Amino acid sequence: MTYDIAHLPGDGIGVEVTEATLPLVERVADDHGFSVEATTYGWGSEHYIEHGSMMPEGALDRLADHDAIFLGAVGHPDIPDHVTLRGMMLPIRKTFDQFVCERPSVLFEGVESPLRGYEGGDIDFVVYRENTEGEYADIGGREHRGHEHELAVQSAVFTRHGTERIVRAAFEAATERDGKLTNVTKSNAQAYGMVLWDDIVEGVAEEYPAVTVERLLVDAASMDLIRRPDEFDVVVASNLFGDILTDIGAIVSGSMGLAPSANVTHDERYPSMYEPVHGSAPDIAGQGVANPLAAVLSAAMMLEDLGEPAAADALHDAVAAQLADPGAPRTPDLGGESGTEAVTADLRDRL
Repeated sequence: MTYDIAHLPGDGIGVEVTEATLPLVERVADDHGFSVEATTYGWGSEHYIEHGSMMPEGALDRLADHDAIFLGAVGHPDIPDHVTLRGMMLPIRKTFDQFVCERPSVLFEGVESPLRGYEGGDIDFVVYRENTEGEYADIGGREHRGHEHELAVQSAVFTRHGTERIVRAAFEAATERDGKLTNVTKSNAQAYGMVLWDDIVEGVAEEYPAVTVERLLVDAASMDLIRRPDEFDVVVASNLFGDILTDIGAIVSGSMGLAPSANVTHDERYPSMYEPVHGSAPDIAGQGVANPLAAVLSAAMMLEDLGEPAAADALHDAVAAQLADPGAPRTPDLGGESGTEAVTADLRDRL
């Protein structure tokens, strides 16, 4: 079996960490009786600077032919973030209906949380973020630019279809984990879309009587992820709230450099996309010190979804073993002095 992967290194350290990870993916593929062929597309901010677009015409048609997409990061200090996001990430997510953004937060053994009193394994939750509508819907506009009465309208969109499917996916995940789901909204202030969301959660919950449901407003959830992160199991949230909460989850688990993600479609015609959460980090790009572990863990999620759980476990277990080893190389974000190459070389030896 050969899997055809679209490699989008993107910008900054995204290039470094994905290029370091792909040989490890090829290694575990060889060890487990399948192969991976990666096609690299040099799209992103440099393409925008040269051509005025993040991707060329027909890019999405080319990506659609692949089994999965492995993305590094998108972002450039000279280009507004809304340009890079709307020029590449959002079109991919929406065109391929990648409605599930799955972001696990795990405190690995050997990693120190900035929160006192937590050890390896104490923090282990996953956020299911709605990924194609909500607050990131491209509905709105600006009028009277440059005048005192300039205005902007930004609308959020919550459909029953879009909300129910992410909620149901989160409940399914909870049944396979510890049986607890936390629903995060702001329905006290947003009395239409968020109340619809809460109503749908309440309705779907009747189909999953074994799952305990907790309801939190997003401000309380932000506090509680710091105050009691060990009590969370599966969190379901809107596009914006899920985006914010997962950055909190990453940092209380030790580092943004350990935070993987999957943008998952349930439409067999399209590929899902896998990426580290950390962004392009232009401040350290080119220095060779970027932590590749989030990219490696994202690749493990990709292999799992492609139907290769043993290979996925091999990658995940190598990361866990390295982090638990006090003598293993570590990048500066984890308190070490090693670089990307040393970390991936150690992982290769462990594989």
